[in-house]
Amino acid sequence: MAKVKLTLIKSLIGCKKSQILTAESLGLRKIGDFKVVDKDAPTEGKINVISHLISVEEA
Repeated sequence: MAKVKLTLIKSLIGCKKSQILTAESLGLRKIGDFKVVDKDAPTEGKINVISHLISVEEA
């Protein structure tokens, strides 16, 4: 299964509660935090919700 590296590049301050919860569900709490996760349908949906706050790289 393909892996992607997600990095939080913008602050969560002032974001909608659903966007904050989505970032935290991916393990991203502070700017600079990153996680390597499997690229599957639920993860793709989460990435779409907070795409303006994160950077996505193939891992």
